[in-house]
Amino acid sequence: MGNLLYLVHRLPYPPNKGDKVRSYHLLRHLCARHRVYLGTFVDDPEDEPHVDTLRQWCADVHAARLSPLVARVRSLAGLLTGEALTLPYYDNGELREWVDRTCRTQGIDAVLVFSSAMAQYVELGGSLPTLVDFVDADSAKWTQYGETRRWPLSWLYAREGRRLLAFERTVAAGAQRSFFVTENEANLFRRAAPECADRVEAMGNGVDTDFFAPSGDLASPFRRDEHAVVFTGAMDYWPNVDAVAWFAGEVLPKLRQAWPRLRFWIVGRNPAPAVRQLAGEAVEVTGTVADVRPYLMHASLVVAPLRVARGIQNKVLEAMAMARPVLTSTACAGAVDAVVGRDLLAAEAADEYVAAIAGLLDDPAAAAAMGAAGRRRVAERYGWAAHLSCIDRYLPGGAMTERHS
Repeated sequence: MGNLLYLVHRLPYPPNKGDKVRSYHLLRHLCARHRVYLGTFVDDPEDEPHVDTLRQWCADVHAARLSPLVARVRSLAGLLTGEALTLPYYDNGELREWVDRTCRTQGIDAVLVFSSAMAQYVELGGSLPTLVDFVDADSAKWTQYGETRRWPLSWLYAREGRRLLAFERTVAAGAQRSFFVTENEANLFRRAAPECADRVEAMGNGVDTDFFAPSGDLASPFRRDEHAVVFTGAMDYWPNVDAVAWFAGEVLPKLRQAWPRLRFWIVGRNPAPAVRQLAGEAVEVTGTVADVRPYLMHASLVVAPLRVARGIQNKVLEAMAMARPVLTSTACAGAVDAVVGRDLLAAEAADEYVAAIAGLLDDPAAAAAMGAAGRRRVAERYGWAAHLSCIDRYLPGGAMTERHS
């Protein structure tokens, strides 16, 4: 057992969105073996009551309050300093003081950073071994955003991609080990930062297959006569907004010609104005729901038509765990350790989505078989403990720390 400093850019509880699912499970994994000192941000007032829950698990918690609007304005300072805008967005003097004090007084043995922006709070290459869970190559994400948006956002996002990559390379060079959510993401970063290639590895996501499991206790939220096509996710996240807007505009009208009772359900918190505007006879926008599982379990199928996405998608794993047929983009399908055509389906163009969905609706038995195959695959390959255990060798008491102590 050791004393760990764990720095996370967003309160890792409740696990109700993609990054929080991973940071939450990593926190529980760490707390089972070590004393954890958690430094994090609360960027949603609804998360405030959950800080006390984390205090029950951790030796100490410092949860700095972050207003996204104020932080966005503050991030513009990066245009003057030349740094990535992400860094001043997450800069907080009180958190910095807490980190310094904790490292001085609590006998911290190692630091684990979740998301590269939080690495600005630690002395990289110093006396404390530092591990960084990048999750995704965020610099590549911003570069991809720049390729899909109009000027001036295209210029701003491309700049962020370049500046953030420079910071990520500095972070990885000073870290004992860097982790990414898939081998594809790890390879992407190795190519961008070849000087760090030998200290980069993949640490995959998992899914709680006991929680995400079909159950007779989950009543259907849908009408009996409708075909429900479901998308889940945080609906203020731009790749999700882009995905549902594209699907509603390019795919849904063609489907409704043959399936007039088909409805597209957008299930997730904080729907952006562009998402709320989609609501109508053919589209249901739920906002926050108490439990996403009924929407998954009773869906005719689940879609994740993400055109701008990096790494593995928890929404895909959770839907597969609920034994529903899943149709996603080829990029997202490629990040999952599964057989396309048996465990899930992949598509790219609108007509490919239409054909795949029509095939599932026309053959309910085949759809059910795909859902069952998907659940089996997730149960076999995506247990959290198996994925997260790879980090243990670099923590106090692990083989790598013992070898280099």
